[in-house]
Amino acid sequence: MTAIDTDVPALEVTDLHVTFDYPRPAVAGISLHVDRGEIVALVGESGSGKTMTAKAAIGLLPAGATATGSVQVDGQEVLGLSERELTEIRGNRVAMVFQEPQTALNPVQTIGWQVRQALTRHQKLSRSQTRERAVELLRLVEIPDPEKRIAYYPHQLSGGQKQRIVIALALAGDPALLLADEPTTALDVSVQREILDLLVRLRDRTHAGILLITHNLGVVAEIADRVVVVQLGETVETGEVQQIFARPTDSYTRQLLASVPRLDAADRTQRTDTGDRTAPKPVVAVERVTVEHPGSFGSKSHVALSEVSLVVQPGQVVGVVGESGSGKTTLGRAIGGPLPLSSGRILVDGQDFAKLSGKELRAARRRIAFVPQDPTASLDPRFTVAESIREPLEIQGIGDRRSRATRVAELLTAVQLPTSFAARLPHELSGGQRQRVALARALSTDPELLIADEPTSALDVSVQARVLDLFAQLQADIGFAALFISHDLAVVRQVSDRVTVLKAGRVVESGSATRIFIQPATDYTRTLVDAIPFPDPARPRLGRPVAPTRVNGG
Repeated sequence: MTAIDTDVPALEVTDLHVTFDYPRPAVAGISLHVDRGEIVALVGESGSGKTMTAKAAIGLLPAGATATGSVQVDGQEVLGLSERELTEIRGNRVAMVFQEPQTALNPVQTIGWQVRQALTRHQKLSRSQTRERAVELLRLVEIPDPEKRIAYYPHQLSGGQKQRIVIALALAGDPALLLADEPTTALDVSVQREILDLLVRLRDRTHAGILLITHNLGVVAEIADRVVVVQLGETVETGEVQQIFARPTDSYTRQLLASVPRLDAADRTQRTDTGDRTAPKPVVAVERVTVEHPGSFGSKSHVALSEVSLVVQPGQVVGVVGESGSGKTTLGRAIGGPLPLSSGRILVDGQDFAKLSGKELRAARRRIAFVPQDPTASLDPRFTVAESIREPLEIQGIGDRRSRATRVAELLTAVQLPTSFAARLPHELSGGQRQRVALARALSTDPELLIADEPTSALDVSVQARVLDLFAQLQADIGFAALFISHDLAVVRQVSDRVTVLKAGRVVESGSATRIFIQPATDYTRTLVDAIPFPDPARPRLGRPVAPTRVNGG
């Protein structure tokens, strides 16, 4: 490992401007610095310039971008370098940890091959030295049995292990600066905790500076030393993490902090738990359902759900939580009807979908609607907003042309979008606006049950708060029941009446949201709850000293 000059910042950004052929610059004067051995969080909503600032630091600005100001990495100016010069500093001085490890890794090459490629690009090593260093890197990021796993392919690793491999690739050249762009957003809460803990330990071992780009302020409170808040391409506030959380000076920072869902907050909807009442006809009754996926090419079959039972009463929101692979999404798909059951049955409004066919099944499925995780992928880019909302009505043969147009206008108003948005295409909307359109589309047929699968995980914290408030308001006004699937337990706490916890396809416990999160009955649930990043840096943090006193309002 090369000698470290601690007097030279890992990153020094001064009055950075990045412009395209748009009316508003992507970055309009951001300044920040990251010292060696510290973690600086860069936070702000989508479009605030966070990722563009990171791309400027590694020389990956899109074609057509013009950058002015200064960006120095480990003392070297990056702006204005040729591609050949940038290639020399990438990996050696600065490296990036991407949000989605599945797309960052080559699926047809072994882990060892990919790590060796990163090593030999910047260092002259023999074959044996390369393998030894590759194993050392896997051990550094705490991959179990690195001598064995080096021969694995990405599909043989879990999501958390793949993210560790991406971090190992970034560390191959001993960089002074790590750019971590939403490194835990795609991970469930327990794996997220492991990766955050790993980042802290790597900071201590390598003394690299880390620029952490995230919209999760709980993550910021857990591991950041300092915080830089940006809005519309400008720096609006910067300071020590304890100061930013306890005494924010900018109204935008206060807005972001107020938007964070918290386990210790009161239920904003103030619902009454109806789980212990007897309802004559639940909206959904899942009775001892097992779903088994057959194996292929000689592999064993996989049991995705095993003897799962669950009830959703009219007007009730039931949260479903658990780690990746616990069966959450499979449960939602099974209730929706397209997924065949191996055993058990699912009754929707008293009807067993498995015994319906033709017109009866089509009519029954009108009672269920889905809100997807990513509205960008679920909305046809060629359809206007009106066409997207109207399509379920046309498929189900509901109403005529005039009544459908009236219904579209009513739904746009209900989800708090101007009726003029009916003529817009999805690319003309923000992420939060697209999710509102997805909600309107789901509600178009007046469903009795809404299945929401990670509906806010891709949204910034303030946009997420507005969508969750809208969801609660619509649920209270319209009275639909909902199955709310999420790996974000704080969000589930906010919107749910009851919660079911899944592990490896089985229900480990179920009960009121208050009881599950305040007094969990199983070790597994307690582990999930304890792993949630808490938006208060005055609490015990990962590998960090705790603030001596807690400031009121923090």
